[in-house]
Amino acid sequence: MNIIRFFLSLAVLLLASVFLIAPASAQATRTWVSGVGDDVNPCSRTAPCKTFAGAISKTAAGGEINCIDSGAYGAVTITKSMTISCPEVEAGVLHSATNGIVINAAATDVVVLRGLDINGAPPNAPGLNGVRFLAGAALHVEECLIHGSTGAAPNGNGIIFAPSGTAELYVHNSTIIRNNDGIRVQPTGAGVAKVIIDGSRIDNNNLAGLKADGTSNTGGSNTTIANSSVSGNTNAGISILNPGGGPAINIMVDSVAVANNGAAGGLRVDGASATIRIGRSTVSGNGLGTAIVNGGVISSYANNQINGNTADGPNPPTIPAK
Repeated sequence: MNIIRFFLSLAVLLLASVFLIAPASAQATRTWVSGVGDDVNPCSRTAPCKTFAGAISKTAAGGEINCIDSGAYGAVTITKSMTISCPEVEAGVLHSATNGIVINAAATDVVVLRGLDINGAPPNAPGLNGVRFLAGAALHVEECLIHGSTGAAPNGNGIIFAPSGTAELYVHNSTIIRNNDGIRVQPTGAGVAKVIIDGSRIDNNNLAGLKADGTSNTGGSNTTIANSSVSGNTNAGISILNPGGGPAINIMVDSVAVANNGAAGGLRVDGASATIRIGRSTVSGNGLGTAIVNGGVISSYANNQINGNTADGPNPPTIPAK
């Protein structure tokens, strides 16, 4: 009987230890952060965490982090499917001398960033990149302000989309200003980038607004930008850099204001296998309207206004209506 009691007691103790440990290691589908939270908390609605980095380890894959109130929520690296959504408050990500948000997830993972203020502006230690995408299936950037990333090259991007596999980027209703490059699409190795930008402002960046770069890539990229502004950028508005032997790189421009950019061109292609197609758009007030360097093609659907630049550049060939 004593032996039976001993084993029964041992079983009860083991069972109790399981229940005591489980809540500490469990991950929630939805977690919360607050400007007055604490990362030792479980990140629940009533006991929120302080930072995104503190909350992400307590959030299940496919889960969501929300903000209770305005706060400085810090830089974070995301390695799984995840939504960070804070559209109703001031959700700050100040990233002095580092990246704001890094996505380095599995090939099937989808990440959503919504309603964030990603700021790399401290002048003595500027941020590297606002959002840096390395791996994953897709990234959605919605209603975000991304500004002030001016770290030294190859950094200094509002968004750097550099997948090593096939991946998609969606930028919707966002403002990307005062970085070096606004959005840089530069897949690595055999990576393939598929990008859609709509309803967004990519303005007043120090180099290019939107740049697709084929350097060190064999996969190529296809970008569509619609109903947006790419204006006031110091160097170029929309550009492609494709070194000799680079992959096919295409940018479709639809209903976009490309205005008041620098001498490198409102629209610029540099290198072969690089094509910009433009329709229902305005290219005006630029140092050079269109620029073709070392090959490449800029084509027009004949319903654009390419005029009023310091020099309009070569007249793009017309794409026949279909």
